[in-house]
Amino acid sequence: MTAPAPLYWDPFDTELDSDPYPVWRRLREHCPVYYNERYDFFALSRYADVEAAHRDAATFISGRGTVLELMGRDLSGAGQMIFMDAPEHTSLRALVSRAFTPRHTAGLEDEIRRICAELLDSQAGRSGFDYVADFGAQLPSRVIATLVGVPPEDREEQRRNIDQVFHIEPGVGMINDISLSAQIALNTYLRRLVERRRAEPADDLLSALGQAEITDEHGTVRRLSVDETAAFGNLLFSAGTETVGRLLGNAAVLLARYPDQRRLLVEDPALIPRAVEELLRFEPPSPVQGRWTTRPVERHGVRIPAEAKVLLLTGSAGRDDRVVPDGDRFDVRREPHQHLSFGHGVHFCVGAALARLEGRIALEETLRRHPRWELDEGGVVRAHTSTVRGYSAVPIVVP
Repeated sequence: MTAPAPLYWDPFDTELDSDPYPVWRRLREHCPVYYNERYDFFALSRYADVEAAHRDAATFISGRGTVLELMGRDLSGAGQMIFMDAPEHTSLRALVSRAFTPRHTAGLEDEIRRICAELLDSQAGRSGFDYVADFGAQLPSRVIATLVGVPPEDREEQRRNIDQVFHIEPGVGMINDISLSAQIALNTYLRRLVERRRAEPADDLLSALGQAEITDEHGTVRRLSVDETAAFGNLLFSAGTETVGRLLGNAAVLLARYPDQRRLLVEDPALIPRAVEELLRFEPPSPVQGRWTTRPVERHGVRIPAEAKVLLLTGSAGRDDRVVPDGDRFDVRREPHQHLSFGHGVHFCVGAALARLEGRIALEETLRRHPRWELDEGGVVRAHTSTVRGYSAVPIVVP
């Protein structure tokens, strides 16, 4: 009898990242509080533990980083809401949320559908195209760029910068020259754009952020600085581009590999909103989130000390059979479950409603034009990062 392989996982291992679900299942079953000695982090893999950590934002904080290779030093002053904790996070989140109200988001439906039609119809008559490069990455970039206020002529260059920001290299993750150069280029661009919007305001988020007033923890009313506004624009532009692009790439791959599920959506488009939730649960675009402990915590007989790096494996939690029956089965008819793919608690993704809307419309418009497609498997390329998971290329062949 062959002994099982040693239990090992880390987010920088590209071979493991190609299919992390078997090792995550083993973590859930045998080591729900996993410690990686090489990179000095703990990992929680069960739904209940991940959900509880998201809810306990006082113990599992974000101000010391949410991406493994960045964790340690205090990042709360970097101007990125994702690296903030209460009370700074509370006031700034309330400010940004104004751009993503249900009414405002719903009002984008016609524009999203128009962009989908333009992108997909431009491929008409071809035997195939790259679903990510030609559609999946383009749609969210255009939508969020319009909201943020990035001019059309600059959008493609900045989308490429965002792709480069998530570039990783073995052992160092996103701390590499390509990623750092892209971060500098993107932030420099957005800072200049903020300064332009302050001089000549427009009907966009950067202009609104630049003019808004906030009350800090001392009760002082002030406006966001240029750097703070640019950092907000960076976060919203990057997250809004990257997450939905990964979602759509995953959809193209999964619906090709599960043609029976695709056929159900073609026959009954009313299932598409449910399918979006199943895609998010089954293959979350951001399956790993980092937190830093402020006090010792004990889980399953394991003591996690204060000042420890903890990775929350939402990708594992979404397949936990304790809360999701037969979690490794992809089923677009599944009753939607409270998955954690947009986070939970105070850091729940502010753009979740927009991402869901884009995903639904993109699938509706795709399936209307292409009820069937095959993958050019040799050209499918997975993009590896320590926190975001998806594809950089998904060439498809259409009848």
